[in-house]
Amino acid sequence: MALDQSALLEVLEALKVAEVGDRVRTAAETIYQALIEAELTEVIGAAVHERSETRTNQRNGHRTRTLTTTAGDLELRIPKLRTGSFFPVAARAAAGGWTRRCSRW
Repeated sequence: MALDQSALLEVLEALKVAEVGDRVRTAAETIYQALIEAELTEVIGAAVHERSETRTNQRNGHRTRTLTTTAGDLELRIPKLRTGSFFPVAARAAAGGWTRRCSRW
């Protein structure tokens, strides 16, 4: 899923006023979030709000998770599915860095 123009402008404005460390963290957070959304689109066969004959599942909200990286703690929204579960490749690659913000994963 590509970021739309307004989302990119919002990130750009945040980067302009942030310290260098925050810039890196914000950029990393934006990239991870886009990768997660793109992976889910591939898994279920349809983008957000897209109708498709090849759709295998539907999105059902998000859950917030924190990924600890060298750039800092990244607050990411992990999509939920109506049936089954979704654990992004980025999460599997950095599984030791994930922390929970609530009692259920």
